[in-house]
Amino acid sequence: MSCLVPALRTAGAEVERQLVPTMRGFAGAIVRSYLPQRWVFVTERETANLTVDAAGHCTASEGPLEGPDVTVSTTHDRLRAALLSRDPARVPPGPMEVTAHSAKGRAAVALLRRRLGV
Repeated sequence: MSCLVPALRTAGAEVERQLVPTMRGFAGAIVRSYLPQRWVFVTERETANLTVDAAGHCTASEGPLEGPDVTVSTTHDRLRAALLSRDPARVPPGPMEVTAHSAKGRAAVALLRRRLGV
């Protein structure tokens, strides 16, 4: 079983707690235009993904997705630490490449990057 999926579920739950209430307000119309989102996380050990649906609900699973909005590539230990702590001071040093593949992916990186710790 994937080690990243539980970490993505934890981070996704935090994103969902903040995102779903926003969907009910005026800002929801703006946020909805950037959803759904598909993020792929690639390390030397595994690939996992996080999907945010049109209602703001997050789902994490193993493996790549076709047509991701964002791809995050880094080492396994660095990504796991980032997802679990979401505190840059607790993340081991090293490269973390975040690539947006779409306009909505670029906007999401600006909004969700800190919430996911990447």
